[in-house]
Amino acid sequence: MHAAASLSQCLQVQRRVLHALLMRQIITRFGRENLGVLWLVAEPMLFTLGVTTLWSATGMNHGSSLPIVAFAVTGYSSVLLWRNAVSRAGAAVESNKSLLYHRNVQVIDVIASTIVIEIGGATCSFMALSALFIFIGWMPVPADLLLVAAGWIMLAWFGSALALLIGASASFSPLVERLWHPLAYLVFPLSGAAFMVDWLPARYQSIVLLLPMVDGVELLRQGYFGGLVHTHYDVGYMALVSLALSLGGLYMAREAGRRLEM
Repeated sequence: MHAAASLSQCLQVQRRVLHALLMRQIITRFGRENLGVLWLVAEPMLFTLGVTTLWSATGMNHGSSLPIVAFAVTGYSSVLLWRNAVSRAGAAVESNKSLLYHRNVQVIDVIASTIVIEIGGATCSFMALSALFIFIGWMPVPADLLLVAAGWIMLAWFGSALALLIGASASFSPLVERLWHPLAYLVFPLSGAAFMVDWLPARYQSIVLLLPMVDGVELLRQGYFGGLVHTHYDVGYMALVSLALSLGGLYMAREAGRRLEM
């Protein structure tokens, strides 16, 4: 009973810490006035909307009969899901180092609160933008909502795990964050946002699928477009990579906490 009570108390403390960190980061980043926290959703939404408008205006359909708006929204929303989380997590520990002097605040808490904000913002943006475009007739209704959710959850897991690893590693050296930003730009064209794997020559398909986010985007689009697309993905492989990144991130977060305590 004592152990159960102790665990319950620890979870309550952890919940309060995460809530406080979330509120602090939201207020610090978005302020109390004007759009405030709404900008968390509006920022990725405007980016996706701009890309969608550009693609629609230029007729970039890649020779496919896929709905261009839905293709753009599913692609770029998925990029924002993992890229923003990792980019923000890279500087999370350094910018919140003073908070780590509080006994109940750990490195993983700071990074986790950043991840929750970015994943939550990208998710709300995707849902709001999809609902708007479906309502006005620019996008079709998803063929399989469960597959769409599965693809989104897998991408969120991958993004969270990578963000934890990069964020914790960056506390050891600022070089980690500096290297991530150019790497993110290099990976972006290969992330599956602007193409379907089936459009590539067969010899390149297995290579590009080594990037876990491509598997996630393919799964997401399988759920959204159904029989309109021929997708290629390996959920088991993506889960294995995400698990490895998660374990690596947890280890680095623990070591970072020990290092900062010294």
